[in-house]
Amino acid sequence: MLDSKHFNNLQNIVGKQDCYNDKAHLIAYCYDATRERYEPDAVVYPQNELQVSEILKYCNTHKITLIPRGAGSGFTGGALPSSGGVILAMEKHFNNILEIDEKNLIARVQPAVINKHFQNIIEQKGLFYPPDPASQDYSTLGGNVSENAGGMRAAKYGITKDYVMALRAVLPNGDIIRAGKKTIKDVAGYNIVGTLIASEGTLAVITELTLKLIAKPRFKRSAMGIFATIDDAMNAVYKTMASGITPVAMEFLDNLSICAVEDRFHKGLPKDAGAIIITQVDGDLQELLDYQLHALQAKFKENNCKEFKIAQNEQEEEDLWFARRNASQSITIYGKKKLNEDITVPRARLPELLAGIGEISKKYGFKIPCFGHTGDGNVHTNVMVEDLKDLQRGHEAITEIFKLAVDLEGTLSGEHGIGLSKASFMELAFTKEEMNLFRNLKRAFDPNNILNPGKMGL
Repeated sequence: MLDSKHFNNLQNIVGKQDCYNDKAHLIAYCYDATRERYEPDAVVYPQNELQVSEILKYCNTHKITLIPRGAGSGFTGGALPSSGGVILAMEKHFNNILEIDEKNLIARVQPAVINKHFQNIIEQKGLFYPPDPASQDYSTLGGNVSENAGGMRAAKYGITKDYVMALRAVLPNGDIIRAGKKTIKDVAGYNIVGTLIASEGTLAVITELTLKLIAKPRFKRSAMGIFATIDDAMNAVYKTMASGITPVAMEFLDNLSICAVEDRFHKGLPKDAGAIIITQVDGDLQELLDYQLHALQAKFKENNCKEFKIAQNEQEEEDLWFARRNASQSITIYGKKKLNEDITVPRARLPELLAGIGEISKKYGFKIPCFGHTGDGNVHTNVMVEDLKDLQRGHEAITEIFKLAVDLEGTLSGEHGIGLSKASFMELAFTKEEMNLFRNLKRAFDPNNILNPGKMGL
């Protein structure tokens, strides 16, 4: 419970119109995409960087917990006030595109700019910002940086960290820092930008981002490969990528996911297929796209692809991607509760990963539909629990999946982050010495542990 004196002092910093502790605001900021609920003690909307500094300085002095929040669309509870405290809500005043520098191919933005809105604006200028998380229509760029979000285009273009050149941030004691430069090369000093990316708001509050842009490719085309078995599909992924072909995206759905989408939307998907891979190529010459698609087809056929369909127009391309975009909502036909994780392994270990998940599915008797970004080894696994009394066994199955991923030289998360949901699993992936290093880093930035405590197992 936040003392009224502290609430009044926070109101003095931002004004009564931007500081609330009424029930409506506390409920509005008590949940994210996990649907877990933790009510904060207050919600504060800073108007500028100086106010962020004053708020942090005050909270640090009085040891008041502070949780930075963008859209609240995360899947791991990273922006939940699990121990109460003050929500630092950035979406109201930190949502401006500050600069688009077409000469140097960079943009400066505030952290609450919506990813898709930013993409639309820069594409009007013939520019391109590749990171495209599934939540791009509503997730913020600051949230994307805090979780190091990926997306479907990661196979060719990389993920958020590859496009953050510099940032401004406020430390827990109120100090304002600049990290990184607009220059392509910068090896002066420690890589603070890299440290703050994926830190989930535990080290500092980001107030501005400088992002790298590239020229927008003129053309794109998509295709779908249909495979009899999941093993054939996974082999096709890594063997294709290893051959030197680099598609924009390599997305897959297993049989359970295919059947779920087809049962719900009746799109003519092959329900007898073990898996489908949806792929896309882009470039500035149609001839180059044709070459890439035919090379993909040849490599898929070498790995037992039964059928290779190339979209012939924009509508057919849209239809191909419909299944992937709607897989997550469709698989709810298999259970009342979806335990959704996003493990990642080296691409060559994908066949072993999917085979292992199949064995775990048999062991526990749960359907575990899988889909995701196989071009970068990132698989979304979904343990579907029909009866909520089986929830504990569902979590046991998830634990085995995490262990499997780590044993295959993989990681607990490719883009959703750790937050609260995976905090207890950190020691599966990191040694005691590595966890101590993380804790020491947290203490160096935030000795009073006021900033988003409890996340990432710290």
